[in-house]
Amino acid sequence: MGVVSLKDILLISFFLFASLANSLPLSTNGRWVVDSMTGKRVKLQCINWASHMQSMVVEGLDKKPLPEIVDSMSSLGFNCVRLTYATYMFTRLDYGTRTVDHSFTSLNLTEARDGIAKNNPSLLNLTVVEAYHKVVDELGAKGIMVVLDNHISRPNWCCSENDGNGFFGDEYFDAEEWLEGLTIVARRFKYYPQVVAMSMRNELRGPRQAQPDWFRWVGRGGRRIHFVNPKLLVIVSGLSYDTDLSFLPRNLSVNLGNKLVYEGHWYAFSSGRRKAWVNGPLDKVCATTMKEFDDRIYFVTKGKNPVPLFASDFGVDQRGLNQGDNMFISCFLAYAAERDLDWALWALQGSYYIRENKTDFEETYGVLDKNWDQPRNPKFRERYRLVE
Repeated sequence: MGVVSLKDILLISFFLFASLANSLPLSTNGRWVVDSMTGKRVKLQCINWASHMQSMVVEGLDKKPLPEIVDSMSSLGFNCVRLTYATYMFTRLDYGTRTVDHSFTSLNLTEARDGIAKNNPSLLNLTVVEAYHKVVDELGAKGIMVVLDNHISRPNWCCSENDGNGFFGDEYFDAEEWLEGLTIVARRFKYYPQVVAMSMRNELRGPRQAQPDWFRWVGRGGRRIHFVNPKLLVIVSGLSYDTDLSFLPRNLSVNLGNKLVYEGHWYAFSSGRRKAWVNGPLDKVCATTMKEFDDRIYFVTKGKNPVPLFASDFGVDQRGLNQGDNMFISCFLAYAAERDLDWALWALQGSYYIRENKTDFEETYGVLDKNWDQPRNPKFRERYRLVE
């Protein structure tokens, strides 16, 4: 193979971005996400990339330069990123004004801080909000669409029933502050064409969850985003960790025009079935699970007022060591391909700066290995080509 010149690289980057720009903004037409100008289908083939943890900085910047990480997404076949964030980063000055350096120093993440100084030195003295913008800039420059996902309020690992971030009114989940955060983020990224959607909240859950509160606050959140930035798709999650939309009428009672998308999550352990995937019989477990997914989530794509469905959070142990995960993913990929779903896999990151009090925590569900050098599963593209 010949040497690729800088001119060649610039030309490739130009055409990637030109291709992206010609597909934006996005809208909906029935159950499909489409190019607003041409009406042609635009399929979201996304990867989740975490930026909602204690540092409030996207994972991996201690391992590789930002451009290399973004390049790896394209080489793996992803055309978009579900980029997570924590509400407090945008609503509370004592969070958002921390520099990257200060954020890592305050968490005693010395090795990770030194890794960022080596691989991404220009980011070290930026605030965490400025660094987040730089990530979005780099994604846009490389032709990657961005879905901004409000993953949590107080920066931390997600999700549990009692983490204080589960539902409106929880300890760290003030509904009015959440609305303020959505407003700030929608306004901040209004003129970023690569930002095509906002997901209002990840995995609503816990003992407080109630349908009347869901309708009240989700309705207000959707209207707020649409008013501030009407070009964006507004992605709406249900209850019980995004596994249940069955309480809905066939459309949300919010005037979002052709910008409404629903999302659903599913894993081998959803509905308490992790052991079932191992014990089998597989055909019965798969059929039962996908029937439940149809009834609780996929039904929104049908009927008189169909709406697109974004399977925005699913995944497995990429090492292939978990038998239940292996059985589940074969079933789910076939289902997603048959129904031609838009999707986002969990997750890109091979490691976290810190997770659950452990530094350099390895993410076995991560597509990249712990050193962020290569796919954790060498057959990744082959296995996931079915849904591309």
